[in-house]
Amino acid sequence: MSGALEILLVVAAVLLIAFRLFRAQRIDGGRRWWLLPAILAVVALRQPGLVDHTHPSAAVTLLLLNVLVGLLTGAAWAWTSRVWREADGSLWSSGSKTAGAVWCGGILIRLALYGVGSSLGISQHTPVLLLGLAATFLARGLLLNRRAALLGPSYGEGSGALPSAHRNDRAPLPKDHV
Repeated sequence: MSGALEILLVVAAVLLIAFRLFRAQRIDGGRRWWLLPAILAVVALRQPGLVDHTHPSAAVTLLLLNVLVGLLTGAAWAWTSRVWREADGSLWSSGSKTAGAVWCGGILIRLALYGVGSSLGISQHTPVLLLGLAATFLARGLLLNRRAALLGPSYGEGSGALPSAHRNDRAPLPKDHV
């Protein structure tokens, strides 16, 4: 993959993350949450430069740490996001200020890992970043869908609850705030 295309892919992924971080988005019920992590992982694994062959053990260690940071960042992003069910039964999530802080912390840790690698003379290319992003989206998707499942079935799935248009109290459904 050319350098310009790699940069474009990284910028697109970062813009997607920024867009998804604070904007309310519908949780699709487990149909497509795994697609973006899978695409990022396949692109990362198909490119050369995932492991620096002059320092293989240190490069693999940094790669694994980057993936671990991605998993932890994604999990923390999911746990610090608000998850709620709308009156129509649809599930939604939105990032909080804490989720933004978690994301910034993940970036700082990754920058520190790149700094350590650079000081050791280990070459870390775009595939390392893409694999870390794949881990982030994978953990976030898994946990958001799990949290959504814990809210119970929606109207029409046997919950017995009526949507707000048919309830007498007209109170909004509770949101799960973290």
